[in-house]
Amino acid sequence: MKLQLLLMISVTGVSALTSCTKKLDLVPTNDITAETVYSTPLGYKQALAKVYSAFALTGNTGGTGSPDIPTQIISDEGNSDFLRLYFNLQELTTDEAAWTWQNDAGVRGLKEMSWSATNPIINGVYYRAFFQITLANDFIKQSADDRVAARGIAGADADNIRKYRLEARFLRAYQYWVLMDLFGNPPFVTEENAIGSGIPSQITRSDLFSYIESELKEIENDLVTVRTNEYGRADQGAAWALLSRIYLNAKVYTGTERNTDAITYCNKIITAGYTLHGNYRELMLADNHLNTDEFIFTIAYDASHTQNWGGTTFLAHGPASVPGSISGTSGPWGGLRHPHTFTNLFADKTGATDKRAQFYTTGHSLTMNDLYTEKDGYSSSKYRNLTRGGGAAPNADPAGNWADIDFPLFRLGEIYLTYAEATLRGGTGGDAATALGYMNLLRTRAYSGTVDGNITAGQLTLDYLLDEKAREMYYEAQRRTDLVRYEKFTTASYLWAWKGGVFAGRQVDARYNLFPIPSTDLSSNPNLNQNPGY
Repeated sequence: MKLQLLLMISVTGVSALTSCTKKLDLVPTNDITAETVYSTPLGYKQALAKVYSAFALTGNTGGTGSPDIPTQIISDEGNSDFLRLYFNLQELTTDEAAWTWQNDAGVRGLKEMSWSATNPIINGVYYRAFFQITLANDFIKQSADDRVAARGIAGADADNIRKYRLEARFLRAYQYWVLMDLFGNPPFVTEENAIGSGIPSQITRSDLFSYIESELKEIENDLVTVRTNEYGRADQGAAWALLSRIYLNAKVYTGTERNTDAITYCNKIITAGYTLHGNYRELMLADNHLNTDEFIFTIAYDASHTQNWGGTTFLAHGPASVPGSISGTSGPWGGLRHPHTFTNLFADKTGATDKRAQFYTTGHSLTMNDLYTEKDGYSSSKYRNLTRGGGAAPNADPAGNWADIDFPLFRLGEIYLTYAEATLRGGTGGDAATALGYMNLLRTRAYSGTVDGNITAGQLTLDYLLDEKAREMYYEAQRRTDLVRYEKFTTASYLWAWKGGVFAGRQVDARYNLFPIPSTDLSSNPNLNQNPGY
């Protein structure tokens, strides 16, 4: 089933959501208070949808975990979309992406690895994550059993609300993972922290890892059964996928490998009935909500109702020079391009063999001789606002401005790669032959169902997996995390074009393995310490 949401925003800041479409509608209303919103079972579902909608909708301010932390102002509303902000931190800082417009606030600092605690893109991710955490905290508090009972809700309705509460806890855990991965040691607030009760304390990265792990393990058995929830809502599979991801990166977060646990949760997903979608080039299309065979959890975008300049609208319009007839939009913004170091991971860049090579090359040079020249470096056509049959998007915007493409935060392709990497890193519960089989399933799909691209056991190495994940998952906002895990993000062990702001690439200070806590929070919260080196 599809996620049914209708966003209603009141002047008091309390919102409710529901609709008969697959994604999000935006309709203003007035005089809605918390007691009104949570007075009925429908109201609870609408309020849950508000928590989900924070992924896909925008505003000119970000929220924080407490009103005692100042609000960050984001001048460009499109840049307050979670995905656009998060993509920029995960991709612009790596070998996979460059952005032409160097005067866009924060871009040069990210691409040249010279950012500071005042970078607006870094600060935007931080505050956007806390905005969704704040919404989740309120829902979790309002959906406690005693509050639900006091409002006269019982029976099956109360049982449903308990399920909603588990989903809100998953969404909060996901955003705390974002903060743990990017910032290490953020402020920490839950539903137990009353509004105005004081300045939030700071949590260490290892303690936050333990919290996220315990939350996910506590809810995993009670979430909606894997692959049975409404489209766009979290179920057991989403919790398992996030656990597999945090375990794969556990050494970065805690200093201790957890590869066996990563394999355990990959196996849960793999045996749950997911399969690779048959055509790689259908993964990022306007009707990709049909890809429930592979997609585990998505951010739902809708060209009619989630209209902003972020999200997959950014990913469809952003690539330089890609004609609207290919991207399914009104035309390119001239921004996103691939440094040649990434493009050269594909032996055949035409896409005739490996279909994952989706490059637009007309008028472009392969080599990115200048970091901010629109025609230097190939563009990507991976995100296309067209259906698999080549038709208009299901909720097509006549002007061609807005994209209808959903964004998979987790899909089976990643799980196969995690299984293989965790196995090669010594985790038990997996084996090399099975890992090789999963890699060849990915490559068979990439090579149009043939075995022409299959690899041998001797080729399956950790370095191979890092390159293969780049080929499989590029522009899916994972590259920085992968490079940090491989100890290649700041070191000289891997130099890509324009790493550190020079053509040949250079080693940069290890402090850049973490982003800085925004200076606005440091100045207002004496409980916070800045990350080392900033």
